Amino acid sequence: MKRSDFLKAGAGLGAMTFISNLSIGANTPNHVISDTARIIRNEHGKTLNVLGDKMTLKLTSKDTGGRFALIEQNNEPGVSIPLHVHENEDEIFKVIQGQLEVQVTDETWTLNPGDLAFCPRGVPHTWKVTGEENAKVDLSFFPAGLEEMFDELAQLPEGPPDFDVIAKITGRYGVNFL
Repeated sequence: MKRSDFLKAGAGLGAMTFISNLSIGANTPNHVISDTARIIRNEHGKTLNVLGDKMTLKLTSKDTGGRFALIEQNNEPGVSIPLHVHENEDEIFKVIQGQLEVQVTDETWTLNPGDLAFCPRGVPHTWKVTGEENAKVDLSFFPAGLEEMFDELAQLPEGPPDFDVIAKITGRYGVNFL
């Protein structure tokens, strides 16, 4: 079979399977196509406000078998997180819109749309939204699990943060502020 015939046949079979799977419950968030495949529409996901960090959980440990998680952040200029280190996860920040200042150890960069930063576990880092517009950032971490910490932090009462409580929660997940 020629490569072009193979690709045409495969595309047709794949498209028929994809379309037939989408027709079952296509309007549900995080539509399951197979044991691990998902379709997540732009407007879907669990939205959290984590101490001012506005995020939408798009893929969680439950969706990926614990391999990774993907969160969409959408924050105003000035929103930041203190310098911290992860014991267990590597992180990737990819800027979709706006500007994000990222500090890794003692070096700082300004990321623009299309730029990304990789922050390996054990390396101190921080970020801050800069510029004049909101920053939309895709945050991935490997392995998954921190989304549980974010969910816990989002449940804290409004008002001035209690840093002792925050440190206890983040410490249980191997995230420590410096």
